[in-house]
Amino acid sequence: MRLPLFSLMLVVFGLTTGEFVIAGILPEVAGALSVSIPAAGQLMTAYALGMIVGGPVVTVLTARLPRKQLVTGLIIVSIVANLGSSAAPNYPVLLAARFAAGLVVATFFAVAIATAASTAPAGRQGTAVARVALGMNLGIILGTPLGTLIGQHAGWRATFAAIAAVTLAALVLVLRYVPPGPPAATGPLLGELRVFTGRDVRLAIALTALGNVGVLAVFLYITPLLTDVAGFSADAVPGLLLGYGAGAVAGNLLGGRLADRALMPSLAGLLAALAGVLALFWAVGEVRVLAAVLTFALGVAAFAIIPGMQTRVLTTAHAAPTLAVAVNASGFQLAAAFAGWFGGRVVDADGGLRALPLIAAALTLTGLATALVILRGEPEEVPS
Repeated sequence: MRLPLFSLMLVVFGLTTGEFVIAGILPEVAGALSVSIPAAGQLMTAYALGMIVGGPVVTVLTARLPRKQLVTGLIIVSIVANLGSSAAPNYPVLLAARFAAGLVVATFFAVAIATAASTAPAGRQGTAVARVALGMNLGIILGTPLGTLIGQHAGWRATFAAIAAVTLAALVLVLRYVPPGPPAATGPLLGELRVFTGRDVRLAIALTALGNVGVLAVFLYITPLLTDVAGFSADAVPGLLLGYGAGAVAGNLLGGRLADRALMPSLAGLLAALAGVLALFWAVGEVRVLAAVLTFALGVAAFAIIPGMQTRVLTTAHAAPTLAVAVNASGFQLAAAFAGWFGGRVVDADGGLRALPLIAAALTLTGLATALVILRGEPEEVPS
């Protein structure tokens, strides 16, 4: 099982790096294309919008393609879009290329998750999902810094070319090791869409959005929290974020194992732990040592909930799991967009930055409440 999962994880690594690396090369892009820094920042927004739109649309349009043929096509689109980004002659073309690159992400992630779960041994679906999702963690903590380093020394165009090269290498592995599979849909399209009429599916997607919105708001403003509240120097932030990333890797693997043992009870417990870490960040975040420890703990808690949330969507959407996971990914991006807007409003208020972790903890409790509603409607889970 490891080589197919590694192949899919490597693609996810490239896709995630492509989303976040723009933050590290903003000055280079802005200077080369003669646009402002905020305008260059919209390239990340274009990628996210591509994911939001592409999640349901691309998944529905490609639902009857055989799984391996679909995966191959999606990877090729990503490679072409990144090469197009590398060669873009001006800002509008680059903006369009980033949107195109984002279009395939949610569908690929959904197919990769469904493939991982379907090829995993019984009782190991959560671990398999976590291994694929590990590509997200590595894209943030490894791919983005490496892409930034390449952009600073070889130019921003080389960054997108490098992402295309990594994705191409992943394609070779996918063609060699990922087994063929049936199409995501074989029946009428309307039957696929009916999956969202199910209460359990809607609650699973709501759980993802509500459970993540608070921690996303804190992560988006983690640098000023560490410098302006905790009192760290700007030079210390990269090391602290590396600690966050290390926690994210550990949390992702832990969350997969807990999901295999007792899915919803573990999710409820992890959401409670996440709310607790956020509340502690508010209470003692001005103490540097504790802020550093809590930054690592925040990475653990934030990513421990992801494998279980993805597995929950899969287990409730038997009729159309790929479409449901794709829409769930789009929902996550909408939550991120809301977190950015809401977090900005909070930070702009007097004392808002200091209060943001506490407000985020309260938002996380809405996710916990959703998990408890789901648990109340299910028979008691017996740990495996």
